[in-house]
Amino acid sequence: MAQRNRAFSRRGLEVTHPDAAGVDVGGAAHFAAVRADVTDEPVREFSCLTGDLHAMADWFEQCGVKIVAMESTGVYWIPLYEVLERRGFEVLLVNARHVKNVSGRKSDVLDCQWLQQLLTFGLLRGAFRPAEQMCALRALSRQRAPEFDTNARKPLI
Repeated sequence: MAQRNRAFSRRGLEVTHPDAAGVDVGGAAHFAAVRADVTDEPVREFSCLTGDLHAMADWFEQCGVKIVAMESTGVYWIPLYEVLERRGFEVLLVNARHVKNVSGRKSDVLDCQWLQQLLTFGLLRGAFRPAEQMCALRALSRQRAPEFDTNARKPLI
């Protein structure tokens, strides 16, 4: 019979990011969670408008948040990511598949709290995000219409 590691079970998980927040990104609204001991309302809903994204960043600053985890849902995460990054937060973009497979989490409120809890214990890893200059170059190159077929180098007509 296998014996469990008693030292690990007594010690538990170490808090690596006590100043963490989690955001469940959606198309119509974002749900954000912080530690319950820093505010009376640890979960808030924000719309996707620019003013509300800045209001979320202000709320994070008031709560002492330094690092934020969010799911990479479609393209809805991009404006929020850029606002938070420009405001000085460390932002981890997490693959939604890595966190969605946990049973019992079915609401946006529970999702953002789960992200916050996983980040607090250092159990999330962020996806690669290139530097701001590279992102701008990629966006510009994607908006330009191709004049030539990339395989044959002939004009498209």
